[in-house]
Amino acid sequence: MMQQERSDRMPWGILTSAWLLAFAMFSPMFCVPPVAHILKEELLLTHAQTSLLFTAPILMIVALAIPAGIISDRIGVKKATGIGIILIAVGAMLRGTADSTFSLLAFTLIYGAGFGWCYPNLAKLVSTCVPQQRAGMAMGILTTGIYTGGGLALAITMPVIFPITNTFQGVFLIWGIAPVAAAIVWWVMVKQPPHSVIHTRLASTNNISFRRTLRNKHLWLLTAVFILHNIFFYTWSGWAPTLMMLKGATANLAGLLTSITIWASIPILLLMPRLAYKLGLRKPFLWIPAIALAVAALGARAIALDMSWIIMVVVGVATGTQFPIILALPVEMVPKEQVGVASGLVLSVGYIGGIIGPLIGGRILDVTGSLSLSLVVLIGVSIAMAGVAIMLPETGSAKKCLRE
Repeated sequence: MMQQERSDRMPWGILTSAWLLAFAMFSPMFCVPPVAHILKEELLLTHAQTSLLFTAPILMIVALAIPAGIISDRIGVKKATGIGIILIAVGAMLRGTADSTFSLLAFTLIYGAGFGWCYPNLAKLVSTCVPQQRAGMAMGILTTGIYTGGGLALAITMPVIFPITNTFQGVFLIWGIAPVAAAIVWWVMVKQPPHSVIHTRLASTNNISFRRTLRNKHLWLLTAVFILHNIFFYTWSGWAPTLMMLKGATANLAGLLTSITIWASIPILLLMPRLAYKLGLRKPFLWIPAIALAVAALGARAIALDMSWIIMVVVGVATGTQFPIILALPVEMVPKEQVGVASGLVLSVGYIGGIIGPLIGGRILDVTGSLSLSLVVLIGVSIAMAGVAIMLPETGSAKKCLRE
């Protein structure tokens, strides 16, 4: 009876809290690219060093995704995620007091530690609290929180937030309000999910599952796709405002144009997974967008500023198509008892791309004074992504028809 009741109900209170959490995680991160030129000038940074202030939270996902998952198995999803959002709130607010590169990086790493702590537990919260047949919809809802936070930060940081104080510290302080609110809502509204026993039982088989997961070559192919996806997405998100400014845009317009990538992704995040499941296919939703990304990077080299929004839409649609499919594939690739380990592996290794991509882009900009070579690199990354995606097995329901 309890199982039937669970299957008929969506935990909207928990989902609302988790959506706010997702928003609060990503908005303080994506307010960095619009003010990157200010950080560079006031702190005397290179472009490569500036990229570290953007990608430090991604570094902490790589470091903490697997440990955070293990600890949440022991203390529960609510407590583990709640600790993470407190770290995010503290680090995000402290960034508003930074007066040097060292202090800003240190406070960003505190924020990043909470980021890395919370991120893998969002999926675990869905698997624990949401009916299985609605898990895809729930993940789509949470992902819109991620993209809304990032898109809003890109769009309004320079035209709306920065003029309030005219300092980068003020920008960080104002965007730090969202994590504080999310932490309060989380601890007040979210109750510990009643299904921890499942995770306790699975924890005892973690060692066996981990060894089996490491031997799954298809999972490593998926991880490679995610690495390449993150190289493109975070390089684009981090340096597209600068690219637009090099084309003649003001800082305000550059942030608004870049945010189109995020806004174009949001409806796609909800629509494409449904289409993929309706068609019973997964691979085309990875390799076709990868080809589109290669075309977008090629077009970005020559397209005029007033037409750049077209490129932003293409990138948004392509990355928004790939992202939910990549997150969902581990569930279809491995046995149920290995899903947690498989997802942790894909996240912790895959997000390495989110670190090295912007760093390489920043270094190229430092050396050449241009992002043209970075766009060439992204073309190569996209082509490689398409090639690896084609090598993946088809896990959708149409695979039998394809074999026949």
